[in-house]
Amino acid sequence: MSYFPIYIDMSNLRVLLVGGGHIATDKLNKLIEFTQEITIIAPYISPESQDLINQHNLTSYTRAYKKGDIKGFDIVIVATDTVILHKEIYEESRESRILVNSVDNTDYCDFIFPSYIKQGDFTLSFSTSGASPAFSKQIRQYFEDKIPKNIDTFLQQMKELRKELPKGKERMKKFEAMTREYIRSNFK
Repeated sequence: MSYFPIYIDMSNLRVLLVGGGHIATDKLNKLIEFTQEITIIAPYISPESQDLINQHNLTSYTRAYKKGDIKGFDIVIVATDTVILHKEIYEESRESRILVNSVDNTDYCDFIFPSYIKQGDFTLSFSTSGASPAFSKQIRQYFEDKIPKNIDTFLQQMKELRKELPKGKERMKKFEAMTREYIRSNFK
């Protein structure tokens, strides 16, 4: 079965990242775009991850994961090479209904990371439900060059107008006309 696409406000969710290597660093880079409530636990933390931890004042523990570490977290990302640890954390999470992403192992995932483009409030994501992350990455790269660099400016203008104009059919018509014109002028 496919994964349901959902956009969620993560600003107040507590995230635990288990792992500190290259893949964990990649996940950390993505997560900090959406929340600063991140804790990292890993016996080794790469210099790149450590830089992000310092830069964003994140919490980290340089040690192995221990059963019970997931308590108090809303989301857990397991980015290690140890499949047994992925399984153990996933099974532990079933007791508390914490959402888990197990990198490269969809058997132990409640959700997956899509490939995405983010420019301010604009986010466009691509997913193959884990069938081919390489395809998702390639299709994202194709579309990255197609998205206008001023899209966030346009969206900020739309956001302000939403505050100013009363709800109703007239506002909807105005927004649809503005959006059609923006797309006509900027997508070639």
